Amino acid sequence: MFTGLVAAVGRIVRVQPLADAEQGGVRLTIDAGGLDLNDVGIGDSIAVQGACMTAIALDGGQFQVDVSRESLNLTVGLDREGEVNLEKSLRVGDQIGGHLVSGHVDGMGTVLSFDTVGESRELIIRVPKPLARFLAYKGSITINGISLTVNRVTDTDDGCDIRINIIPHTQAVTTLRNVRPGDRVNLEVDTIARYVERMLSIPRPDDLK
Repeated sequence: MFTGLVAAVGRIVRVQPLADAEQGGVRLTIDAGGLDLNDVGIGDSIAVQGACMTAIALDGGQFQVDVSRESLNLTVGLDREGEVNLEKSLRVGDQIGGHLVSGHVDGMGTVLSFDTVGESRELIIRVPKPLARFLAYKGSITINGISLTVNRVTDTDDGCDIRINIIPHTQAVTTLRNVRPGDRVNLEVDTIARYVERMLSIPRPDDLK
């Protein structure tokens, strides 16, 4: 589990195909940037751009992860060199400053605009229809591994548009500083919303009434 509070911005410095380019996954070598790897061991989880990955090798300030073809097909930003948001997994006693994040990307959204509004910026993202039902005003959403609050939800025929306020600090210390209209982003809906939707979608057995 994670909190969605990005600990550092690292960089994918090498993408190595593991098998056939179209069918296989890749091995990523990631420069951890400011992320302290002293307490990270082989097999530990690190969220990379919002996707939970397992460290398979450590070398100084770098680590490696293997990304399956399935993960590559369902995420963005893990198939090429570039900056990525990083967060180590939660440990007992850690402060939860964002919200509980599993690191399982549910889908991809598209950035419609990212404009300056006062001292902050307003990020508008088109969310695909299968995820739209999980989003609500003042609810939580994880975008590229960042825990954020939804300020407005507008339903559309093919999903919904969400508006999010991004303060200067968040933009400066995450990969949101690189986002442009038309970019795709990784989305993870709130875990509680997922369970509520499931509970409401099936009839209650008579013995539980």
